[in-house]
Amino acid sequence: MGWFEQRIVETGRLPLFCFFIAMVLAFGLIRVSVRLIRAQVTWWPGNVTPGGLHIHHVVFGVVFMLVGGVASLAIPPDLVGARSVAAVVFGVGAALVLDEFALILHLKDVYWTETGRTSIDAVFVAIALSGLLVIGVRPIGVEDFATFESDPLVPHPFWWGLTFTVINLGLAVVTLLKGKIWSGLLGLFLWPLIYVGAIRLARPGSPWARWRYRPEKRRGQRKLARATWREIRIRHPIIRGKIWFQELIAGRHT
Repeated sequence: MGWFEQRIVETGRLPLFCFFIAMVLAFGLIRVSVRLIRAQVTWWPGNVTPGGLHIHHVVFGVVFMLVGGVASLAIPPDLVGARSVAAVVFGVGAALVLDEFALILHLKDVYWTETGRTSIDAVFVAIALSGLLVIGVRPIGVEDFATFESDPLVPHPFWWGLTFTVINLGLAVVTLLKGKIWSGLLGLFLWPLIYVGAIRLARPGSPWARWRYRPEKRRGQRKLARATWREIRIRHPIIRGKIWFQELIAGRHT
């Protein structure tokens, strides 16, 4: 309890903590609900279909996010308890929206298809990034400025912080273009990931590979062959493990 008071309450991260817990719990509950609906369990309420219209839970999520977001803006900063309640409402809405992220992206119901796994990836990314913020890990821009501002030996700390922030953001963009989504996003908080991701080979099929690993050039052929080998021998087993874990939590996609 002492750790919670010191690291969460006293640092002003209680609303963020409430948002994180609410998002995780709401995602777990909605996945239990949809799996029960899919199994056609008789005692479970089932889908919301007034007049034959199937209302997806992303609709309720948007409402929750709107209510929670506006409330958090309207509540004075000193009312931490009320802001925490608003954060809970927003977290529930975020979970409902992200759970149908693939539906929004493709504008069709792909919930239980292979494409629907995009929603699980979106939820996992949101949970990971929110979790890092909860434990106090700061984004690279904030970290860079704070590091130089706290060092009295560094002249013009603002410009040094701005320079390093631009460099790090550029490396994060390169990492994302190389198809390394997790490394690029988590690297915004854990900078070694974007340095490694920007240096290593891109994934085959990524924008970077299409632009740089051209088959008509011998060097491009070699890089594409190495990238493909790594994808098959190293990344595919990891992806199978990720899919197994996703389906353990969210249900099997067809």
